Amino acid sequence: MASMTHSTPTARYIDPDALLRIRSLELRVKAVMEGFVTGLHRSPFHGFSVEFSEYRQFTNGDDPRFLDWKVVARSDRYYIKRFEDETNLRCHLLVDNSRSMSYGSSGVSKAEYAKTLAACLAYSLTQQRDAVGLVLFDEQVEDLLPARFRHGQLRQILVSLERATGGQSTNLLAPLERVASQVRKRGLVILISDLLAPTEGLERALTALSACGHELAVFQTLDPRELDFGFDSAALFVDQESGRELYVDPLTVRSTYQQRLAAHLSELRTLCDKLGAIYHLVPTNQPLEILLGEFFTESQRLKSRGRMARRTAAGGRT
Repeated sequence: MASMTHSTPTARYIDPDALLRIRSLELRVKAVMEGFVTGLHRSPFHGFSVEFSEYRQFTNGDDPRFLDWKVVARSDRYYIKRFEDETNLRCHLLVDNSRSMSYGSSGVSKAEYAKTLAACLAYSLTQQRDAVGLVLFDEQVEDLLPARFRHGQLRQILVSLERATGGQSTNLLAPLERVASQVRKRGLVILISDLLAPTEGLERALTALSACGHELAVFQTLDPRELDFGFDSAALFVDQESGRELYVDPLTVRSTYQQRLAAHLSELRTLCDKLGAIYHLVPTNQPLEILLGEFFTESQRLKSRGRMARRTAAGGRT
């Protein structure tokens, strides 16, 4: 059983190191989501948007609270109100699976953390009856599942996320350009990566997605040692993608490293702010429940903005 740490009087969070000891990705997701829903006074998974769109027939698993009893009385058939968010949100998860993501200083690799985060997001969005797709990439797109809401879609996403890291480099543009060129319907694009790769062209690719009407969210997943360069003694460092070896004395290079990293992070934040995108810098020792809570609070802003854009587009049609 995963150990729990108390962070607030009302929430209990699973330590990422304990969580990643659960080998099954599916069980890991269930552990996070059950704790997340239980630990919040108000869960984002309880209830639909207040914006009514149409009716659909009641099916097993639907919440009976949304039955329209007037329709039942008139027709003796069970229908629930279908809401706009349920019919319109399409999410595309873009997950970095390159070798640089395999680094972990304390048993929690960036890849496992990122994949668990992606699986939790896929699970929660599926619970909300949203369409979810996946793009797994390194220097090229390795796997692509179009965004759908159907039986078995979540299982396919989890199976794809179980793939081992690979590739010789990271190409951030390939998956972004693929989504921009192939996905015509507006949706939410979530990029999960350490973003420790040349970012030339990243602004152009993200801007293209934003211009297509997509909302954007970026989760930059980094190991705590990558953030503070908290190494104590000189050691041989190996680039996990190129295999290049470099002997480094941390005391000599720490200040320069931190300055360059700070500049890189600042550029990414500025870019996301410019595009109105959600941005999270995510150390792999941060409990996922905290991150999910923050994200779903922010995502309500994106949904509201998306509804306004759809209304504007509809009003302009002739």
